[in-house]
Amino acid sequence: MNHRKKVFVAFALVAAFVLAFSFAADAKEPNQVKCPVLGSKVNKKVYTDYQGKRIYFCCPPCIQDFKKDPDKYMKQFEKEGVVLEDAPTAKKK
Repeated sequence: MNHRKKVFVAFALVAAFVLAFSFAADAKEPNQVKCPVLGSKVNKKVYTDYQGKRIYFCCPPCIQDFKKDPDKYMKQFEKEGVVLEDAPTAKKK
């Protein structure tokens, strides 16, 4: 193999690696750690599901506040880069 082909193959391998790494970096894990209403640490036992996402809260009254204007809080999650957990789907019988 001549020098040009070796350089091209090396370049192609590096490009493929960089592309694969960038796709892996885009797959983000859920990272909600604070209540959207009060900003306190979430309690994983206190949640509601909205538009296929599970939203955690610090206390039950915050769920009611969230439900009054959920889009307000969803926009805040998006603005802050919060990745929400997918809500589990009901199993079909």
